[in-house]
Amino acid sequence: MDRIAKINEYLITNPKDNFLRHALALELMKIGDDEQARSLFEALLMETPGYIGSYYHLAKLLEKLGERELAIGWYEKGMEEAKLVKDQHAYNELLAAYEDLVY
Repeated sequence: MDRIAKINEYLITNPKDNFLRHALALELMKIGDDEQARSLFEALLMETPGYIGSYYHLAKLLEKLGERELAIGWYEKGMEEAKLVKDQHAYNELLAAYEDLVY
């Protein structure tokens, strides 16, 4: 069974599992299903803003899709959330990507 099918199988019994949702979005990106991946990342972050790892991937995906301003906004939100939970590593990673895009 491929990864996407396996993750979807797990999601049947755990539909709000953020790790699985994040993993599914990453797998969808790998096969070029960027819009579905975007929808998953956005839904995950709207429901669980503290799931820090998804901010970077969503913003990078938005950059790829030419949505520069939206990417900037998601980097900024991610940095705010990283500060709240005192995740300096995630904050630095988001800041570096943000600065690469903005400057």
